[in-house]
Amino acid sequence: MIRRRDYAEIVQMALDTIRSNKMRSALTVLGIVIGVAFVIGISSVVRGLNANVSASIQSLGSDLIFAFHIYPFSFGRPTEEMRTRKELTLEDAEAMRVLPHVKAVSAGLRYQRPEFGTGTYVVKYGNRRTKNTILEGDTGDWKDVFDLEVSSGRWFNEIDDQHHSPVIVVGADANEELFGNQDALGKEINIDGQLFTVIGVAAKRKSAFAAGKNPEDNIVLFPLSTFRKLHPEQKQYWISVKATSHEDMPKTTDELRERLRRRRRVSVDKPDNFAVFTQDSLSDVWNQITGAVFIFMFAVSSVGLIVGGVGVMNIMLVSVTERTREIGVRKAIGARKRDILLQFTLEAITLTAMGGILGVLFGAVITWIIPAIWKSLPASMSVFWASFGFGAAAVEGLLFGIYPAWKAANLDPIESLRYE
Repeated sequence: MIRRRDYAEIVQMALDTIRSNKMRSALTVLGIVIGVAFVIGISSVVRGLNANVSASIQSLGSDLIFAFHIYPFSFGRPTEEMRTRKELTLEDAEAMRVLPHVKAVSAGLRYQRPEFGTGTYVVKYGNRRTKNTILEGDTGDWKDVFDLEVSSGRWFNEIDDQHHSPVIVVGADANEELFGNQDALGKEINIDGQLFTVIGVAAKRKSAFAAGKNPEDNIVLFPLSTFRKLHPEQKQYWISVKATSHEDMPKTTDELRERLRRRRRVSVDKPDNFAVFTQDSLSDVWNQITGAVFIFMFAVSSVGLIVGGVGVMNIMLVSVTERTREIGVRKAIGARKRDILLQFTLEAITLTAMGGILGVLFGAVITWIIPAIWKSLPASMSVFWASFGFGAAAVEGLLFGIYPAWKAANLDPIESLRYE
């Protein structure tokens, strides 16, 4: 019978077996190493992106509510009813200002590629230009809703909006591309044959992709009335509301829904023909996307783990055959079935656990390399997934090593001694 102090000896025997067959052992656990490293690498990138996206969304504020004529983050094909819905209007936004739990309201129009979140315009100043620029028109209290700052100059206000003033605020990246180290204030930009004076430069916003650029920084912001003159065909208003406090958000949401239902004449027995949602919806959509990506990549890496497990079973069966005489000798001097079973099972677990350790180390290297090469991709290694990778590798040794161990334990001792 194997006693507790003999476990270390069994593990040592397993290590000796691995060292005596270095190449074979390395190839055996290669699939496990790749699978574990891949799981850790993918989970690290997803974790880093999730943290950055959460920080980026939270930077908008914790008391924001949005309204649009359809829910903008659905992945399925919109229904006929959704496609024919009437857009929200500027008057809808104005009607929200008097609600008890509303602090500020802004309505905006945007010219961009909604599927990519980037603009389509090429904006020029002299011989310099910036591509894929977003054009956006907002009411004067837009800055109050989002608590955004300017790095220089000022935001446009309600007076600029009322007078259709040809003034703009440029985003941080657009400013850098167009003006470099020059002072942008007072400069005139030609957009669609019209001149607009720069009165402010927006402060740089947080990006979900670490050192990567945020599309929201490549933007030109207009007073809403000015933008409507430039693009009268744009009618899909996005309404942003700042609640009086984070605790009042449920009340504010109910007030907004009730006001819109009344204005859009929705009967009591009908569902909303508009969407009201918070920034938590943005986080939920992002988590769905990264969750689906991670599940797919986890399934792919699981193939490597399974292949590695089959390799372990194969090498253990070969080992049983090669050590048949040794097994016979051990049984002849008193080893029982469970002693042999435990010995070979521990050998398999030791082999796969070493693969797990190597996989964790390679995963840590991948986590370090990815942001070093691609600065826009953050990565943050998770203790949970590192532990999961090592644990999965060890469990594989048990699952795929138990049959070879059982076969070794059931060898006939007399036949084993005769084996050459």
